[in-house]
Amino acid sequence: MVELERVSFNFGSSWALQDVSLALGKGEFLFLTGPSGAGKTTLLKLLYAALPLRRGTRANVCGFDLKRIRRGRVPLLRREIGVVFQDFKILPRRTVFANVAMALEVRGMARHVIERRVRAVLRVLRLENKAYEPCVRLSGGEQQRVAIARSVVVNPKLILADEPTGNLDAGLSRRLMDVFKQFHVYGTSIIMATHSAELLDTVPEAKVLHLQDGRMCTDDCQVESQPGPLSRSLDEEGPDAPGVPSGGRR
Repeated sequence: MVELERVSFNFGSSWALQDVSLALGKGEFLFLTGPSGAGKTTLLKLLYAALPLRRGTRANVCGFDLKRIRRGRVPLLRREIGVVFQDFKILPRRTVFANVAMALEVRGMARHVIERRVRAVLRVLRLENKAYEPCVRLSGGEQQRVAIARSVVVNPKLILADEPTGNLDAGLSRRLMDVFKQFHVYGTSIIMATHSAELLDTVPEAKVLHLQDGRMCTDDCQVESQPGPLSRSLDEEGPDAPGVPSGGRR
Protein backbone atom coordinates (compact mmCIF):
# COMPACT_ATOMS: atom_id res chain seq x y z
CA MET A 1 0.00 0.00 0.00
CA VAL A 2 2.72 2.50 1.07
CA GLU A 3 6.42 1.83 0.81
CA LEU A 4 9.04 4.53 1.24
CA GLU A 5 12.78 3.94 1.46
CA ARG A 6 15.22 6.76 2.26
CA VAL A 7 12.83 9.41 0.95
CA SER A 8 13.99 13.03 1.21
CA PHE A 9 12.57 16.44 0.36
CA ASN A 10 14.43 19.71 0.54
CA PHE A 11 12.93 23.20 0.80
CA GLY A 12 15.27 25.94 -0.34
CA SER A 13 18.74 25.26 1.03
CA SER A 14 17.61 23.06 3.93
CA TRP A 15 16.08 19.60 4.18
CA ALA A 16 12.43 19.42 5.18
CA LEU A 17 12.63 15.60 5.30
CA GLN A 18 15.71 13.43 5.13
CA ASP A 19 16.05 9.67 4.71
CA VAL A 20 12.57 8.72 5.97
CA SER A 21 11.57 5.08 5.47
CA LEU A 22 8.29 3.34 6.22
CA ALA A 23 6.16 0.43 5.05
CA LEU A 24 2.39 0.21 5.52
CA GLY A 25 0.24 -2.65 4.25
CA LYS A 26 -3.48 -2.89 3.51
CA GLY A 27 -5.58 -2.22 6.59
CA GLU A 28 -2.69 -1.00 8.75
CA PHE A 29 -2.73 2.12 10.91
CA LEU A 30 0.23 4.47 11.35
CA PHE A 31 0.54 7.48 13.63
CA LEU A 32 2.99 10.26 12.75
CA THR A 33 4.15 12.08 15.87
CA GLY A 34 6.56 14.88 16.60
CA PRO A 35 6.59 18.59 17.46
CA SER A 36 5.37 21.35 15.15
CA GLY A 37 7.75 21.69 12.22
CA ALA A 38 9.00 18.11 12.51
CA GLY A 39 7.91 17.27 8.95
CA LYS A 40 4.60 15.45 9.50
CA THR A 41 2.55 17.59 7.09
CA THR A 42 5.39 17.56 4.54
CA LEU A 43 5.43 13.76 4.59
CA LEU A 44 1.66 13.58 4.08
CA LYS A 45 1.89 16.00 1.15
CA LEU A 46 4.55 13.84 -0.46
CA LEU A 47 2.28 10.81 -0.19
CA TYR A 48 -0.50 12.38 -2.29
CA ALA A 49 1.94 14.08 -4.67
CA ALA A 50 1.27 17.64 -3.54
CA LEU A 51 5.03 18.04 -3.21
CA PRO A 52 7.56 16.61 -5.68
CA LEU A 53 9.89 13.91 -4.43
CA ARG A 54 13.49 15.12 -4.39
CA ARG A 55 15.26 11.89 -3.52
CA GLY A 56 14.36 8.35 -2.62
CA THR A 57 15.39 4.76 -3.23
CA ARG A 58 11.75 3.62 -3.38
CA ALA A 59 8.44 5.53 -3.10
CA ASN A 60 5.24 3.63 -3.90
CA VAL A 61 1.75 4.66 -2.79
CA CYS A 62 -1.37 2.67 -3.77
CA GLY A 63 0.49 1.17 -6.71
CA PHE A 64 1.86 4.50 -8.01
CA ASP A 65 5.58 5.22 -8.17
CA LEU A 66 6.05 8.74 -6.82
CA LYS A 67 9.49 8.94 -8.41
CA ARG A 68 8.09 8.47 -11.93
CA ILE A 69 4.48 9.59 -11.73
CA ARG A 70 3.40 11.98 -14.48
CA ARG A 71 1.28 15.02 -13.72
CA GLY A 72 -1.64 13.58 -15.69
CA ARG A 73 -1.73 10.49 -13.45
CA VAL A 74 -1.73 12.38 -10.13
CA PRO A 75 -5.57 12.65 -10.12
CA LEU A 76 -5.73 8.85 -10.48
CA LEU A 77 -3.51 8.46 -7.41
CA ARG A 78 -5.68 10.87 -5.46
CA ARG A 79 -8.83 8.91 -6.28
CA GLU A 80 -7.38 6.14 -4.11
CA ILE A 81 -6.70 8.48 -1.17
CA GLY A 82 -8.93 10.36 1.25
CA VAL A 83 -7.22 13.41 2.74
CA VAL A 84 -8.26 15.31 5.86
CA PHE A 85 -6.42 18.63 5.64
CA GLN A 86 -5.32 20.67 8.64
CA ASP A 87 -7.07 23.74 7.18
CA PHE A 88 -10.19 21.77 6.07
CA LYS A 89 -10.16 23.00 2.42
CA ILE A 90 -13.95 23.00 2.23
CA LEU A 91 -15.96 25.44 0.11
CA PRO A 92 -17.47 27.83 2.69
CA ARG A 93 -20.38 29.12 0.58
CA ARG A 94 -21.57 25.64 -0.35
CA THR A 95 -23.68 23.48 1.92
CA VAL A 96 -22.41 20.58 3.98
CA PHE A 97 -24.16 18.13 1.64
CA ALA A 98 -22.65 19.77 -1.46
CA ASN A 99 -19.13 19.69 -0.03
CA VAL A 100 -19.32 15.98 0.77
CA ALA A 101 -21.17 15.04 -2.42
CA MET A 102 -18.54 16.74 -4.58
CA ALA A 103 -16.05 13.96 -3.85
CA LEU A 104 -18.49 11.46 -5.41
CA GLU A 105 -19.71 13.69 -8.25
CA VAL A 106 -16.22 13.99 -9.72
CA ARG A 107 -16.19 10.18 -9.92
CA GLY A 108 -19.37 10.22 -12.00
CA MET A 109 -21.52 8.30 -9.51
CA ALA A 110 -25.28 8.10 -9.94
CA ARG A 111 -27.31 10.64 -8.00
CA HIS A 112 -29.21 8.07 -5.95
CA VAL A 113 -25.91 6.49 -4.83
CA ILE A 114 -24.54 9.89 -3.90
CA GLU A 115 -27.66 10.64 -1.85
CA ARG A 116 -27.38 7.41 0.14
CA ARG A 117 -23.66 7.66 0.77
CA VAL A 118 -23.65 11.30 1.81
CA ARG A 119 -26.64 10.95 4.14
CA ALA A 120 -25.15 7.86 5.77
CA VAL A 121 -21.79 9.46 6.50
CA LEU A 122 -23.40 12.70 7.73
CA ARG A 123 -25.54 10.63 10.10
CA VAL A 124 -22.50 8.87 11.56
CA LEU A 125 -20.69 12.18 12.07
CA ARG A 126 -23.78 13.86 13.54
CA LEU A 127 -24.08 16.39 10.74
CA GLU A 128 -27.51 15.35 9.44
CA ASN A 129 -29.22 18.44 10.80
CA LYS A 130 -26.58 20.64 9.13
CA ALA A 131 -26.83 19.04 5.68
CA TYR A 132 -28.16 22.16 3.93
CA GLU A 133 -26.33 24.71 6.05
CA PRO A 134 -23.61 26.74 4.28
CA CYS A 135 -20.26 25.69 5.72
CA VAL A 136 -19.37 29.31 6.46
CA ARG A 137 -21.94 29.20 9.28
CA LEU A 138 -20.43 26.16 10.96
CA SER A 139 -18.10 26.07 13.94
CA GLY A 140 -14.49 24.98 13.47
CA GLY A 141 -15.27 21.54 14.86
CA GLU A 142 -18.23 21.11 12.51
CA GLN A 143 -16.12 22.14 9.54
CA GLN A 144 -13.54 19.56 10.56
CA ARG A 145 -16.23 16.88 10.58
CA VAL A 146 -17.30 17.95 7.07
CA ALA A 147 -13.70 17.51 5.91
CA ILE A 148 -13.61 14.04 7.44
CA ALA A 149 -16.96 13.12 5.88
CA ARG A 150 -15.66 14.15 2.46
CA SER A 151 -12.54 12.02 2.87
CA VAL A 152 -14.28 8.80 3.93
CA VAL A 153 -17.40 8.93 1.73
CA VAL A 154 -15.42 7.67 -1.28
CA ASN A 155 -14.21 4.49 0.49
CA PRO A 156 -10.53 5.26 -0.13
CA LYS A 157 -7.78 2.65 0.00
CA LEU A 158 -5.70 5.06 2.08
CA ILE A 159 -6.70 7.88 4.42
CA LEU A 160 -4.21 10.63 5.27
CA ALA A 161 -5.32 12.71 8.25
CA ASP A 162 -3.43 15.79 9.43
CA GLU A 163 -4.40 16.53 13.06
CA PRO A 164 -8.03 15.52 12.42
CA THR A 165 -9.14 16.03 16.04
CA GLY A 166 -7.24 19.26 16.65
CA ASN A 167 -10.37 21.45 16.86
CA LEU A 168 -12.64 19.01 18.65
CA ASP A 169 -13.53 18.31 22.25
CA ALA A 170 -12.69 14.98 23.87
CA GLY A 171 -16.11 13.41 23.18
CA LEU A 172 -16.12 14.23 19.46
CA SER A 173 -12.48 13.20 19.16
CA ARG A 174 -13.34 9.73 20.46
CA ARG A 175 -16.32 9.45 18.09
CA LEU A 176 -14.25 10.46 15.10
CA MET A 177 -11.53 8.00 16.05
CA ASP A 178 -14.24 5.32 16.12
CA VAL A 179 -15.12 6.26 12.52
CA PHE A 180 -11.49 5.99 11.42
CA LYS A 181 -11.18 2.65 13.22
CA GLN A 182 -14.24 1.26 11.44
CA PHE A 183 -12.61 1.91 8.08
CA HIS A 184 -9.32 0.54 9.39
CA VAL A 185 -11.01 -2.70 10.48
CA TYR A 186 -12.49 -3.22 7.02
CA GLY A 187 -9.22 -2.83 5.15
CA THR A 188 -8.53 0.90 4.75
CA SER A 189 -4.96 1.92 5.52
CA ILE A 190 -4.66 5.07 7.65
CA ILE A 191 -1.80 7.47 8.31
CA MET A 192 -2.62 10.08 10.95
CA ALA A 193 -0.45 12.96 12.11
CA THR A 194 -1.11 13.98 15.71
CA HIS A 195 0.30 15.78 18.73
CA SER A 196 -1.95 13.89 21.12
CA ALA A 197 -0.52 10.99 23.11
CA GLU A 198 -4.07 10.04 24.10
CA LEU A 199 -4.97 9.22 20.48
CA LEU A 200 -2.15 6.69 20.29
CA ASP A 201 -3.84 4.65 23.01
CA THR A 202 -7.07 4.41 20.97
CA VAL A 203 -5.38 2.18 18.38
CA PRO A 204 -2.96 0.02 20.37
CA GLU A 205 -2.03 -2.11 17.34
CA ALA A 206 -0.96 0.93 15.30
CA LYS A 207 2.57 1.60 14.18
CA VAL A 208 4.12 4.90 15.27
CA LEU A 209 6.68 6.92 13.32
CA HIS A 210 8.38 9.69 15.28
CA LEU A 211 9.72 12.68 13.34
CA GLN A 212 12.10 15.29 14.73
CA ASP A 213 13.55 18.07 12.57
CA GLY A 214 12.61 16.19 9.40
CA ARG A 215 14.25 12.93 10.47
CA MET A 216 13.03 9.68 11.94
CA CYS A 217 14.07 9.54 15.56
CA THR A 218 14.22 7.08 18.44
CA ASP A 219 11.69 6.15 21.11
CA ASP A 220 12.73 8.95 23.47
CA CYS A 221 10.90 11.47 21.26
CA GLN A 222 7.94 13.13 22.95
CA VAL A 223 4.47 14.12 21.79
CA GLU A 224 4.36 17.89 22.11
CA SER A 225 1.05 18.32 23.93
CA GLN A 226 1.47 15.31 26.22
CA PRO A 227 5.14 15.01 27.31
CA GLY A 228 6.40 11.55 28.11
CA PRO A 229 8.29 8.71 26.41
CA LEU A 230 6.52 6.80 23.67
CA SER A 231 7.29 3.11 23.87
CA ARG A 232 6.06 2.19 20.39
CA SER A 233 8.38 2.28 17.38
CA LEU A 234 7.95 2.09 13.67
CA ASP A 235 8.29 -1.55 13.40
CA GLU A 236 -15.86 -1.33 0.04
CA GLU A 237 -18.04 -0.79 1.81
CA GLY A 238 -21.44 -0.93 -0.07
CA PRO A 239 -23.18 2.24 -1.27
CA ASP A 240 -25.86 2.07 1.42
CA ALA A 241 -23.76 2.69 4.49
CA PRO A 242 -20.39 4.34 3.85
CA GLY A 243 -20.12 5.63 7.40
CA VAL A 244 -20.37 2.10 8.77
CA PRO A 245 -18.45 -0.23 6.43
CA SER A 246 -20.05 -3.58 5.75
CA GLY A 247 -18.43 -6.65 4.29
CA GLY A 248 -14.79 -7.56 4.74
CA ARG A 249 -12.23 -5.72 2.61
CA ARG A 250 -9.18 -7.43 3.95
